[in-house]
Amino acid sequence: MFEFQSLLRENVSLINENLEKTFQGNLDTPEVILESMKYSLFAGGKRLRPMLMIETCRSLDGDVEVIMPLALAMEMIHTYSLIHDDLPAMDNDDFRRGKPTNHKVYGDATAILAGDGLLNYAMETMLEGAQGLSGELLDRYLTAMKIIMRASGISGMIGGQVADMLSENRVITINELNYVHLHKTGALLEASIHCGCIIANAEPATQGRLITYSNLIGLAFQIVDDILDIEGTESELGKPVGSDEKNHKSTFVSLYGLEASKIKVAELKSEALEILKPIGEKSEFLENLAEYICKRRK
Repeated sequence: MFEFQSLLRENVSLINENLEKTFQGNLDTPEVILESMKYSLFAGGKRLRPMLMIETCRSLDGDVEVIMPLALAMEMIHTYSLIHDDLPAMDNDDFRRGKPTNHKVYGDATAILAGDGLLNYAMETMLEGAQGLSGELLDRYLTAMKIIMRASGISGMIGGQVADMLSENRVITINELNYVHLHKTGALLEASIHCGCIIANAEPATQGRLITYSNLIGLAFQIVDDILDIEGTESELGKPVGSDEKNHKSTFVSLYGLEASKIKVAELKSEALEILKPIGEKSEFLENLAEYICKRRK
């Protein structure tokens, strides 16, 4: 029997152990910046993005050891984005993952620099992972690095963040909202799966299916977030609810209503599961992950 929850826990432990290793040794920097970076990095996230990367690679018979630095970098990039997203100049949130946000503990300036530090350290980690690789594998590794940096930049997550801020205090169209979702949240999810395919040297048809799958679950993930911002509790989410309304943001729920949003999540899940069928048994983890994302309460 496929023990999905057990595999989730094993992946989280594996990722956390390897993240810890990246901070071992003498790093020539003031201790406070390391404390601030690690405060948010080890605050208890789901590790969804690196997990997607690792499990996609593993399911396609790729080398998990090769992809690990890329997966760790992805989590650092995601965490840096959360630190900056919580800042007073952006969403101005007081809690994240059940703990005070980084700037509430270390101040705005250090929080900004901790985010910058994680982004730069992500690049260092990826470059160190490239050492010792050669030939076609090195080419694929560098391609994966480019995918990650593009997805986290102005054509991906940052572009989505900007569009999200521009959507405050006005009603936006569904096309504008989809742009926000597919870039702010979806870009890193797509990049995670794409990198898993690249390192495993998956066939183009398989890559195409898995990228489509990532877009579907990425949109579902964000709509579930919108739903939980209304129906969830602070204890479940580890952060205040109602932040979208507070910031006067248009969401799928505000545009279409709660019930229609739930129906849309179910439709996206069905499409995601359907797109995986030709891949067969190797997609079992991704099938279960689609169910997990759409039923989550935090």
